[in-house]
This record gives sequence, structure tokens and C-alpha cells, in this order.
Amino acid sequence: MIARAAEAMRVLGDAKGMSLSDVASAVGLARSTTHRIIVALEREGLVASNGPGGYRLGPSIMLLAEACKLAAIHDLHPYLIRLSRQVHETVDLSILCGQSMSFVDQVTAPRRLRAVSAIGVSFPLHCTANGKAVLAAMPPDAVRSLLPRRLERLAPSTCTNRAILEKELDQVRRSGIAVDREEHTVGICAVGACLQLGTGDFLAISIPLPAGRFYGRENKLAAILRKHCAEIVSQFSGVNLGS
Repeated sequence: MIARAAEAMRVLGDAKGMSLSDVASAVGLARSTTHRIIVALEREGLVASNGPGGYRLGPSIMLLAEACKLAAIHDLHPYLIRLSRQVHETVDLSILCGQSMSFVDQVTAPRRLRAVSAIGVSFPLHCTANGKAVLAAMPPDAVRSLLPRRLERLAPSTCTNRAILEKELDQVRRSGIAVDREEHTVGICAVGACLQLGTGDFLAISIPLPAGRFYGRENKLAAILRKHCAEIVSQFSGVNLGS
């Protein structure tokens, strides 16, 4: 029964609204059986009426999605700690929020000179490792809708040319790792990788560090980050590599 209810919700999640007959046909069940499932889901707020004879996902789905997102952020923290200890640098976790990346967790490096960003602070997409990692995980149309018409120059190395940025995103798609070479802040570099939750939310794990400790280590840092992300994906069924 649970598996059939889950299948019905998946079908409804792919459509703006469906009739009972359409749901029954899509899940391969009798109309009467489908009706009992839909009524039970509607009672819990997981399915809602979408007009006469039509159904869609209900408001409780949003609460479940938010709970799943918060749980994933909590569950990823030990991996951030392990990664930080291996590279001896700060490790950030951020989430795509609107047209920017917002920091939701951080493990700071035990160093006097380190890169630190406050939880809740937002950074642009086009000139950060976490932002470019998420952009590379999206289709071109989505990228165009997220980027502003004018790419702001925040540092001398900031790329403000869309064509050049798009070529860089193609490289990120191939390697799975995005790089910030003092493009957001002079003196700070980073590598980043994207993870996507089953809820559809895009997360990014990044390793920011002073430029003096970055150049010459970028390939090693990228390899370590790539390995840790692959381990996360293997351990969590609801998390996938973003690219």
C-alpha cells in the first residue's frame, strides 16, 4: 500500500493536475484502488483537489520536503568535518536560494589565516566555486534565467563575459569541480562541487582558502573534494552528484 501511494505521488509530482482515471492508468491500478489511495493521501494533506475530478500534490509535501532538506544538512555535517581535517582548511556547505548561494553550515580550519563566511550570508553564482558548481549542474535555459543580465565585477579576476563563463561551466560539467581563482574576493580561492537532494534542492560543498595556499594545490584539493562527494552519494540514497 505504501509503495502504491508513493508511486501515485510521484505521478502527481510530474504533472500540474491529473484526473483519478489518469492516475490509475499511470500507476497501473484499478480505479477503485486508486481512489482509496488518493482519499487516504488527501486526508493527510499529501494530495489536494485540483478542481472537479482533478488532483495534485498537497501542502504537506512542502513540509516534508523542508524536513528532508534540514535533515540532509544535519547528516552532511560529519562529512564536512572529515573533509576539513583532511585538507586542513575551512569547508562550507551552501544551498541555492533564489539567484545566489546561501551558506548553511561551515567547519572552520584550525589556522590563524583562514577563510570564513558567516552562516546565512549569500554569494553570487557567477564568480564563486559553489555558485559555478551549481550552475554547471543545470541545463542552459535554467542558467540563463538565474544569471543577471549584467555580470557584476567584484574583483579584477571576475568573469563578466557570458560566453567565457559558459565555456567554463562546460569544463565544470566534465570535471565535476568548479574553481574560484580570486574571482569573488582578492586573496581568496576555492574549489566547489554540487550535490542535488531528492527534493530538487541544489547544495554545494566548497573549500575556500587563502590564495597563497591554493595555487599549486588546486588539483589535489579538487581530487579530494570529488572523492568525498562520491562517498556522500554512495551513503545517501536521497543525494546525487549535481553534474
